[in-house]
Amino acid sequence: MAVCFVFVGGMVGMSYAAVPLYQLFCQVTGYNGTTQRTEQYSETILDRTMPVTFDANTSSALNWDFKAARNIEPKIGETVQVNFTATNRSSEPTTGTAVFNVTPMEAGAYFNKVECFCFTETTLQPGETLEMPVVFFVDPEITTAEETKNIKTITLSYSFYPTQPSKPVAAVQEKSKPANGQL
Repeated sequence: MAVCFVFVGGMVGMSYAAVPLYQLFCQVTGYNGTTQRTEQYSETILDRTMPVTFDANTSSALNWDFKAARNIEPKIGETVQVNFTATNRSSEPTTGTAVFNVTPMEAGAYFNKVECFCFTETTLQPGETLEMPVVFFVDPEITTAEETKNIKTITLSYSFYPTQPSKPVAAVQEKSKPANGQL
């Protein structure tokens, strides 16, 4: 009986760990179009360009007008910034979270984002418009890797989904002063 409980407990624990472990695997390997996160800009810029197109989508449950950045053609290794915009068309504040992917999927390991709005809760007031920057570069190694050397265009796609605003974990309460004024 104890072995069954341990087995079931282990399976429940593994099911909770599956999503973060899969996300970590994708971030490390670039699998499934997952881009790389970096804190630094590229030091090498090639004399070859890579067209980058952008796509913006919203869930039908989120009444936002979400627009993609204009398509660009940066040099490989050049750090660039593009801006997406979102406007809340509803009459009440709404919150959304964006997820992304890169196609072709093999390019994900070479698409390095320095700054982005993905996986961040974004709350917009009624009628509010927000510009959201994405800073990135395409790693020069994309030209030498066998699986990516023939890629002609990369597409970065974002999709916004509605989320509930996070509640604070703990609220700070003011200490009330005693009637005699002493603390």
